[in-house]
Amino acid sequence: MRTRHAPAGAGTDQARPRGASPPATFDPPRARRADRRRVSLRARLRRDWQLLAMVAPGFVILLIFSYVPILGNVIAFQDYNPYLGDNPLEAFVQSNWIGFGQFQLLFEDPAFWDAFRNTLAITAFQLVFFFPLPIALAIALHHLLSSRLRGFIQTVVYLPHFFSWVLVVSFFVAMFGGAGLLAQTMREAGTEPWNIMTNPDTFIILVTAEAVWKDVGWGTIVFLAALSTIDQNLYEAAAADGAGRWCRLWHITLPGLRPVIVLLLILRLGDALSVGFEQFLLQREAVGRQASEVLDTFVYHFSIATGNYGYGAAAGLFKAVIGLCLILAANRVAHMLGERGIYSRS
Repeated sequence: MRTRHAPAGAGTDQARPRGASPPATFDPPRARRADRRRVSLRARLRRDWQLLAMVAPGFVILLIFSYVPILGNVIAFQDYNPYLGDNPLEAFVQSNWIGFGQFQLLFEDPAFWDAFRNTLAITAFQLVFFFPLPIALAIALHHLLSSRLRGFIQTVVYLPHFFSWVLVVSFFVAMFGGAGLLAQTMREAGTEPWNIMTNPDTFIILVTAEAVWKDVGWGTIVFLAALSTIDQNLYEAAAADGAGRWCRLWHITLPGLRPVIVLLLILRLGDALSVGFEQFLLQREAVGRQASEVLDTFVYHFSIATGNYGYGAAAGLFKAVIGLCLILAANRVAHMLGERGIYSRS
């Protein structure tokens, strides 16, 4: 007797009433979201109060020192006079609103554009000659076979990060200044010493060298952490296939570091107009305003020192808007290249 086989799915269709929708497929992320919605806010607070208590001090500090001061940008649209009232709130209320008048004065000021050009030039120079150095140093330290030697080098290169800029500049003056060790050695050799610390033409190289000596070691920490996450079996398999050291570096190490490099590059571009304050303030008199004035020192000299706080707030707000635009543009480029960037749409 010949047996008739029902088509696939026929039993399911017969068991389901006519007109009924097919059963929903199981979606784990959707199920997890539903579970989270079912848990009440009070239950989640009771469950995670230890974690929330640990995060609370940092959140309060971030709120007070990073978000609350944003409200002060309102004085960029005022002729703010701190002496109109008995407290800052009364001065704010009684100050006249002038709209974009501060920005008009700012954009007509040649000193502002000099500071803006210097800031962009220093940022571009340091992106080319400073940003890759922590990556190279991290790779070199990661491939050292002796852990004791690696720890010693890390201690030596990390130490300058904890020095203040006063100490860093004093060290460079003692080494490369007119009465420094290098100048004295060149005079004893019968040659004219180089003008390093007071030459405005080479000031951009000087400040980059100071930043490298101070922070190149500290910048390797993130890259060393990223290198530790790369699977060592990849290096062993590549070596077994005959790949040399440079081939493994190009095809394994750098691709493994690429997400971190892109993330830090985006963050650096967002902070492009903040190249420093104390470092340039300390050396301003030695090389002159035309070479050393950046946006941070411009705000100090033309706003805080003169009491024109609305003018400085306008310059700071302009810098923040440019930084935000750079972050958004760099993050968009990262998405186009297939990287996550600092955020991505879910």
